Amino acid sequence: MPRIVCVSDTHARHHLTAVPDGDVLVHAGDITRRGKLEDVEAFDRWLAGLPHPVKVVVCGNHDFCFQENPAEARTRLRHATYLEDSGCEAAGLTFWGSPWQPWFGGWAFNLPRGEELARVWAKIPDRVDVLVTHGPPEGILDTTSRGDSAGCRDLFWRVLEVRPRLHVFGHIHEAAGRLDADGIVFVNASTPGPGTAVVVDLD
Repeated sequence: MPRIVCVSDTHARHHLTAVPDGDVLVHAGDITRRGKLEDVEAFDRWLAGLPHPVKVVVCGNHDFCFQENPAEARTRLRHATYLEDSGCEAAGLTFWGSPWQPWFGGWAFNLPRGEELARVWAKIPDRVDVLVTHGPPEGILDTTSRGDSAGCRDLFWRVLEVRPRLHVFGHIHEAAGRLDADGIVFVNASTPGPGTAVVVDLD
């Protein structure tokens, strides 16, 4: 029974997050404050000190360096498998990760709602156990403090098609939590300050 430990949106304050042991650590993006390489290096040192045999990371809208200077940024992340519209296998599970979310402001990894994002989600394999995206699907742990649903509708429909066992995301800090629905475990793993990672045992 693989134990997946889920965090997101640590914003260079990863050291404030309590991280239980597990088989795989998943970080769903916003590892930095504003995409500085030094923040990536500090994050990597933190990862190196964690006991999880496998660490899987995607980026988020704060992680500018991975979009603007990807080769340099990736060399700084040595203690994790970095996924950007790509997948891997670990602990007997298939993973797929993507950093994109619906456009807002001038942040990293933004795309307009509609056709462009739908093309990104179409890359998700038809069979995947653990899906990791930075942003949430529409209507699932995506309600902002203003009461708006900030998730992506096209991602929602693709998740229903793929039906991963676990979908991990973040981005909307105030909607952090877990929801089990229709055979899928959804986790908004946002931990921007002191908090505890979400643990999911996949049977």
